[in-house]
Amino acid sequence: MTEELQMIYDEFKNSNNRSISHLEAELTKIRAGKATPSMLSSVMVDYYGSPTPIQQVANITTMDARTITVQPWEKAMLNEIAKGIINSNLGFAPQNNGEVLIISVPPLTEERRRDLVKRAKAEAEHAKVGVRNNRKDALDMVKDLKTEGLSEDMSKDAETEIQNITNGFVKKVDELVELKEKDIMTI
Repeated sequence: MTEELQMIYDEFKNSNNRSISHLEAELTKIRAGKATPSMLSSVMVDYYGSPTPIQQVANITTMDARTITVQPWEKAMLNEIAKGIINSNLGFAPQNNGEVLIISVPPLTEERRRDLVKRAKAEAEHAKVGVRNNRKDALDMVKDLKTEGLSEDMSKDAETEIQNITNGFVKKVDELVELKEKDIMTI
């Protein structure tokens, strides 16, 4: 029976690690004042009729803390890329100089910073819900093992272990969001 329990723990940890990875990916999309190429990771460009991620049609770099440059691999794509950036609702207005798109990242207002912190906390809450759902699934599997003959003591120990693992992952979510909040609120 302990092999089955170990499999449950491993699957539970893997599911939670996926929730944490997703949270980290979502938090990188929330800008914290400094220009980074990842700010454009959600932008889709109409590449000859099919929506394509911007990274697949252009080279994205940062010139300084406030400027992103987008160099398309085909000059004909400049206007399509600009359109994709504008349509992505990131609040950027790319400047086209015929060679590259230059995006000035405006400094964040206090109100905008608070909104971004709220968004980060909402993402954290989604991650916590994911962790709790994973906990429910793991506890259900332990219940199934109990009906197959798992002892009461082992069942209780498994439930305690699952709760301890859950607490660890919830703590990690809180730490990630706290770091992001500091990053956003630092001017």
